[in-house]
Amino acid sequence: MPKVHPGVGPRHPQVVVLFGATGDLSRRKLLPGLYHLASAGFLPDCRIVGVSLDELDLAAFRALARQALADFASRPVLDDDWERFAARLDYVPLSGGAPALRHAVDTAEAALGEESRRLHYLSVPPSAALPAVRLLGEAGLVERSRIVMEKPFGTDLTSAVRLNHELHQVFAEEQIFRIDHFLGKEPAQNILAFRFANGLFEPIWNRNFIDHVQIDVPETLGLGQRAAFYEQTGAYRDMVVTHLFQILAFMAMEPPTSLEPVPISEEKNKVFRSMLPVNPEHVVRGQYLGYREEPGVDPESETETFIALKCYIDNWRWAGVPFFLRTGKRLAEGQRIISIAFREPPKSMFPPGSGVGAQGPDHLTFDLADASKMSLSFYGKRPGPGMRLDKLSLQFAMRDTGLLGEVLEAYERLILDAMRGDGTLFTTAEGIERLWQVSTPLLEAPPPVRLYQAGSWGPKSIHQLIAPHAWRLPFERAWRAPNELGA
Repeated sequence: MPKVHPGVGPRHPQVVVLFGATGDLSRRKLLPGLYHLASAGFLPDCRIVGVSLDELDLAAFRALARQALADFASRPVLDDDWERFAARLDYVPLSGGAPALRHAVDTAEAALGEESRRLHYLSVPPSAALPAVRLLGEAGLVERSRIVMEKPFGTDLTSAVRLNHELHQVFAEEQIFRIDHFLGKEPAQNILAFRFANGLFEPIWNRNFIDHVQIDVPETLGLGQRAAFYEQTGAYRDMVVTHLFQILAFMAMEPPTSLEPVPISEEKNKVFRSMLPVNPEHVVRGQYLGYREEPGVDPESETETFIALKCYIDNWRWAGVPFFLRTGKRLAEGQRIISIAFREPPKSMFPPGSGVGAQGPDHLTFDLADASKMSLSFYGKRPGPGMRLDKLSLQFAMRDTGLLGEVLEAYERLILDAMRGDGTLFTTAEGIERLWQVSTPLLEAPPPVRLYQAGSWGPKSIHQLIAPHAWRLPFERAWRAPNELGA
């Protein structure tokens, strides 16, 4: 039997209704994630009802789930655990409508007992989200339930307000969990621990000591099979509103009254309310050469595959501090970093040629990959006669703790949180509508796209955007390898 993790998972057995159960996200992340949560003892018990357009029977759906685990599970799949998991699976084609879905959920709940709860996960395209919500309402599956929504949450302020209005016709706001898998990653949550648990850093986490901040998420991947979706969204709608601004809020928010969902959400929303509207003159849009030849892309498309921007939070803590955000497709490296540049000393007493200031300001850098790392760079004296300074760094990596195997994948963590009703890492209706509001000037008057070579770091004008500073990526000094001294 799997070990049980008390206090981590939900208190009640769960019926998971998984819309889009045969799709890419489900096969890559959701089915393997649910298998791990169930087999590792994070759930008291569960049943999973897959829902999709595909006309499958239960045996075919179980075979699809087994293949998904073989292809994408990050941990070994044991035969006994699989047999127990397979027995928890059911499947309903969408053509069966509300009666078939209700019957499947009733059957699952009868097996679990009266104390079960429902989690509806909508792993579907934006056009299918509201029909799925209405189907759940028609089937009478709103009570005792929570619903997880995938991005995008609208494409502008008008569509976001309309989407939230339609959602609230069926589900109350506290039942809705708008998911951002970036915030489900251990390193993103570690920012809260780093800031608020350490007297060394919280006193200097403000405009008096921090010069500027970079949130940089370049990707080497192209579109894959997402050309039709991407043509309607682009890099800004796809990544900045739903991911990078959320990370910015974690980094910039005031201390909450407690580490509970409501106080944390309120502090994140205060950051969003304090953001100045995005100025199109502070934005670089790019498109990689060859994008317009991709299948399903308009040959004259002006959709951006790259976005870099400067924005400001106009409050007491951050007034005047620029936040630089960058993301894009087909770039030189795949990275996810937050880099905080500290102000340099007001005067240097070091002699010319000492090297001080030659390698830029001190930086605190968070690597937001699954195996989190942090680095603090600083100047130190080179051994020997004279006063020569070099840039040095203190580094921490999760692998050094021996706890790397305890890390939950982002979707696993977020599914658990939604089952528990913990909205800390999710986006509220107020927050998402405010972000579309500050985005309106850019969406109404976007600058022209500039072409860039695939495998580069984006259009050349990104350097003018950040001047007189410089982008931290690509790193001049690599992260230390595990076998290096001091790593």
